[in-house]
Amino acid sequence: MCGLLGILASNGDTSDLLPAATRALPCMRHRGPDAAGTWHDDNIVFGFNRLSIIDVEHSHQPLTWGPEGEPDRYAMTFNGEIYNYIELRETLQAKGYTFNTEGDGEPIVVGFHHWGPAVVEHLRGMFGIAIWDTKEERLFLARDRFGIKPLYYCTTERGTAFSSEKKSILEMAPEMGFDPLQLDLHSTAHYMDLQYVPEPESLNPSIRRLESGCHAFVEPGGELKVTRYFHPKFPISPVQSGSEQAVFDRIAEALEDSVEKHMRADVTVGSFLSGGIDSTAIATLAKRHNPNLLTFTTGFERKGFSEVDVAAESAAAIGVEHIVKVVSPAEFAAAVPKVIWYLDDPVADPSLIPLYFVAAEARKHVKVVLSGEGADELFGGYTIYKEPLSLAAFEKLPGALRKVAGALGNKLPDGMRGKSLLQRGSLDLEERYYGNARSFNYDQLQKVLPWMPRDWDHREVTAPIYAESAGMDPVTRMQHLDLFTWLRGDILVKADKITMANSLELRVPFLDKEVFKVAETLPVNMRVANGTTKYALRKAMEQIVPEHVINRKKLGFPVPIRHWLAGDELRGWAEDVIEQSQTDSIIDKAAVRKMLKEHHPTQNDNSRRLWTVLAFMIWHGIFIEQRITPDIEQLDYPVIL
Repeated sequence: MCGLLGILASNGDTSDLLPAATRALPCMRHRGPDAAGTWHDDNIVFGFNRLSIIDVEHSHQPLTWGPEGEPDRYAMTFNGEIYNYIELRETLQAKGYTFNTEGDGEPIVVGFHHWGPAVVEHLRGMFGIAIWDTKEERLFLARDRFGIKPLYYCTTERGTAFSSEKKSILEMAPEMGFDPLQLDLHSTAHYMDLQYVPEPESLNPSIRRLESGCHAFVEPGGELKVTRYFHPKFPISPVQSGSEQAVFDRIAEALEDSVEKHMRADVTVGSFLSGGIDSTAIATLAKRHNPNLLTFTTGFERKGFSEVDVAAESAAAIGVEHIVKVVSPAEFAAAVPKVIWYLDDPVADPSLIPLYFVAAEARKHVKVVLSGEGADELFGGYTIYKEPLSLAAFEKLPGALRKVAGALGNKLPDGMRGKSLLQRGSLDLEERYYGNARSFNYDQLQKVLPWMPRDWDHREVTAPIYAESAGMDPVTRMQHLDLFTWLRGDILVKADKITMANSLELRVPFLDKEVFKVAETLPVNMRVANGTTKYALRKAMEQIVPEHVINRKKLGFPVPIRHWLAGDELRGWAEDVIEQSQTDSIIDKAAVRKMLKEHHPTQNDNSRRLWTVLAFMIWHGIFIEQRITPDIEQLDYPVIL
C-alpha cells in the first residue's frame, strides 16, 4: 500500500522534474508514513510513500524488475493490494519466471511482461498501477475494476504527471505549466447536481482521473490512450424452483473465500462494524481467520442517529472485542476543513466526518480494516431498487396516458399521497433515476448557480452509462448506473481518502471480482423479493450472521445534520462559512442564506442542499482562495533515494 506519483517528461529530460516530485511527496505522506523514495531515468520520475502491509522488510517501491537478459527493464509503483498474489506468483513461476521478493507488487510487473495490459484481468484486488517500460519507452497506467483506489493525471507540454492524490499534482503545477487555482465550472455544476464530482472529472480543468476499470498507455510527449477493460454485462442465470439453496451457498462460499484472501497481511487486520448485515457478515467471517478480531464503530449522542447499541449487540453475538467512538457536534464542525483537504475534491456526504473519527480510532490498534462497501450495488440493497416493481403498471400505459398521469401529479398539492408516484411513474427510467444522490433539481440549482446552462445537469453523466445497459431490466440498469456513479463517486472516494488520511488501509471484500461473478448472475427476484432488498445475500448469511441483523433496516452512519443546521449546534457555523466564503462570482449567496433561514428538519428540510454548498465553499476556501489552512499533522519518515 502506498501513494504513488510520477512525471513522464515530454522531452527526455527529467533534471528539473525530480525536485518537483520530491517536493510533492509530502502532500500524501498520510498514504505511506513508513517510507518514501524516488526513482528516475531520463524520461520519467517515480515517487512513492509506503504503508508497509505485506513483505514489510523487502518490497520497497519503486520496484524494478526484468526478465533474463534485460535486467531492470521495468520500473513500477502501485497503490493497493493484490489478494491473489501468492497464486499469481506460483502461476508465473511455473512459466519460468523468477522473483526477488515475497510481496504482492512483483507479480504485477512480472505478469505485465507476460500478459501485457491483460494482466489486470488476472489481478484480484484494489489498485492504481504505474509501470514504465524502458525498452518500449511507454508508461502503463491502470485502476481496479470498481475504482477502489484513485489515480489522477495531468498532461501538458512538459509531459504527463500522475498521482494517487490530486494535491500532489497541484504541487507540481509550476514545473508542469498549468494554473492550480483555475476552477472547472462544468465539473462544479456536476458536483452541485450530484453531490460528488463524477469521473473522469475534477474541479481543476487540467487534472482528470483515469476511470475505474480502465488502463492506459502514454509515451513521452503523447496523450493517454485509454482502454476500458471492465464491462459488466450481468449475464442473468435463471434459478430453477428448488435450487435456490445452491445459489445461497455459492454466495456464501464466494464471500468466505474473498474475506480469507482479504485477511492476507503481515500486520493486524480489524473490521468496521455498523450493525447492518454487510459489515456484520464481513466481521463474522473475518473472525474465523483472526479469533482476536477488533471491530470499530461510531455514532452520535442524538437518539435515532447511532448504531452503537446495535453494533455492540452484533459484536457480542459474534464474540469480538468492540471499540466505539462517539462524535460531538463541535468535533464534527472542527474536522470538516481537514476532511475536505484530504478528499481533494468535495464530496457532500456528512458521513465522511464520523468515518474520519472511527478510522482515527481504529488506527490506534490496527493498520488494516475490512468494511462492507459494495454489497448494495452488487446484491440489490438500496430501497430505491424496489421502485421499478411499484411502477410496473405505468410501463404498460401508452405514452400519452403516462403524460396525463404526470400532469395530474403536478397539480396535486405537495405532500399529498400519490403525487410522487404519479410524477415518477410518468417518466422513463433514464429521466427519473440518476443514482443514489442528487442534491438539487434544476430549478433549485439555478437559484444557487444562476449561470448554469440547463444541459449541464446529471443527464450528461448518466446518459452514456444508460446507453451501455440498454436491454437490461430496470433494476439491473439502476445497479449498473450506481457502479459508475454513486459507488465510485461517493462511497469509494470516502472509503479510500478518509481511511488513508489516518494511514489506515481499508479493504472491501464484497468488491472482489469472484464475488461479482456470482452477484452479476442473480435474477431480479433473487435481489429484490418478498418486500426486501438483498434477498439472496440475506438468505446466504442466515447461518453466519446473528438473527437480529438479517432483516434490519439499513442505516449506515446516519448524521443528524438536518437537526444541527436548524439548531445551535451548526447554525452559526454555517452562517460563518457562507459569510466568509469568496465564492460570490460562482454562488448566489443570498439564495443560500435564504435556504438556511427556511431550513427546518421536518417541514422544510434543506440540509442536503445546504451541506453540498457548504462543503464546496470550504473546499474553495482551501484550494482556490487559499484562505483556509487545515491543521494537517506533519509526519517524518525515512526517505530512500
